[in-house]
Amino acid sequence: MSADRLKVDVEGRSLEVSNLDKVLYPKAGFTKGEVIDYYTRIAPVLLPHLQDRALTRIRYPNGVDGGSFFEKNAPAATPAWVRTENLPAPGSSKGRETIDYVVADDLPTLVWLANLAALELHTPQWKVGEHPDMMVVDLDPGAPAALKQCCQVALLMRDRLAEDGIDSYPKTSGKKGMQLCCPIAGTQDADDVSAYAKRIAQELEKDQPKQIVSKMAKNLRPGKVFIDWSQNNAAKTTVAPYSLRAQDVPSVSTPLTWDEVEAGAAGKRPSTKPYTATEVLKRVEKQGDLLAPLLDGGPELPLR
Repeated sequence: MSADRLKVDVEGRSLEVSNLDKVLYPKAGFTKGEVIDYYTRIAPVLLPHLQDRALTRIRYPNGVDGGSFFEKNAPAATPAWVRTENLPAPGSSKGRETIDYVVADDLPTLVWLANLAALELHTPQWKVGEHPDMMVVDLDPGAPAALKQCCQVALLMRDRLAEDGIDSYPKTSGKKGMQLCCPIAGTQDADDVSAYAKRIAQELEKDQPKQIVSKMAKNLRPGKVFIDWSQNNAAKTTVAPYSLRAQDVPSVSTPLTWDEVEAGAAGKRPSTKPYTATEVLKRVEKQGDLLAPLLDGGPELPLR
């Protein structure tokens, strides 16, 4: 075996990791070995949010500056112990009727994916074979609006959802925006969930037209926050909490407290800056999983 390859045992599974010194985040000097270490250490809080969900990965084999590709299908030479699920592939860009999705239910699978430079992990709002058990509202700022404005809109969205008995939990996207994640009953289909999210987005746009836009057209977004209700479409995915993002630094989609969102809305740092892998590990050590309530289910959405 070459010097840059190493066999490791992860919870009884034998796998090979390679090129651990390869820098995947050049501006930060963050290596593949550090990516694997991060995903290994964050696994206790990350894996519950990946469990039973078809996983879309974005891989960066030559680092964040070296190009990337989306991967839904299980790659060639996928170990036999990796869980895969053959599922319909509506709207597949390659014309497939079904896809063999990877499901990352355990640490060995997570380490295997990290070794493939699958930096970004994206999941749907549903578990395999089930209706959505989560509604996601994506808040996307149009410059010069930024994360500060997203925090302001997040507070408006939180309060409006609370009127319907819906709890919401915020996280950064790890890039310029953020998401609100809402646990729901898992008894309604994706079309119903998406329709509810659209209705609430339109209500808020009507109330705050200078701050919020609910329409897809990009020419409407400058200076406003786009509430992307369409994330609840069954064919769409959202970056998983605790996933790395392909930025200059190894930023992470980071759960926030509502106190932090309120501080961010007032323009106070650090709530309006991206958190890095090192910072997120420290946050989890101190705070635990702020998104743990997502795992406990929620109410049905009020449809009308």
